[in-house]
Amino acid sequence: MKRSNLFLVGCLAVSFWWLWPSDRSHTPPQQQAQTLPNGGFRVERYAIYPLEDFSLEARVLGREDYRLGREAELSPTDLALGWGPMADPRVLAGIRITQGNRWYHWNANPMPIPRREIETHSANMHMIPANDGVARTLAQVSAGEHIRLSGKLVRVEGDDGWRWVSSLTREDTGAGACELIWVERLERY
Repeated sequence: MKRSNLFLVGCLAVSFWWLWPSDRSHTPPQQQAQTLPNGGFRVERYAIYPLEDFSLEARVLGREDYRLGREAELSPTDLALGWGPMADPRVLAGIRITQGNRWYHWNANPMPIPRREIETHSANMHMIPANDGVARTLAQVSAGEHIRLSGKLVRVEGDDGWRWVSSLTREDTGAGACELIWVERLERY
């Protein structure tokens, strides 16, 4: 086989793997969680520390699944969520929503509500399923649905010093403004 053909076959195989929908039944590593003496717990090579209790009822504005990257080991799915005015279909009709690379973006022209209301009533949230049941429910969640979730906002520390920390306020925007949630309960309604 010629090198160019071999290269083409390789590129097609990688593209097929990359573009094929991710396995939404991903079983998180949380099943092996071990309690730490300081209130945290270990999950494989990570220590997870609860920062605050968290619960929310919201409309799913979008979802993005991840298979690559360190964060995907713990959080296979991000949900862009809206509540209050950002759960209203009339408001959402005027807003374009996208997700990618662990970010949530919106665009509106004209603005259906003030910018600050959009910023404080919607967010990209990184979901860490606490158990198989939550992982199965999360795999079924689609844009447009309403969900209830509860768990903990967390800080994650890798054994090698890597850190991922949740925002603790809905007043922030930009880098570091996402919630990192250890999801203990998730319902679709």
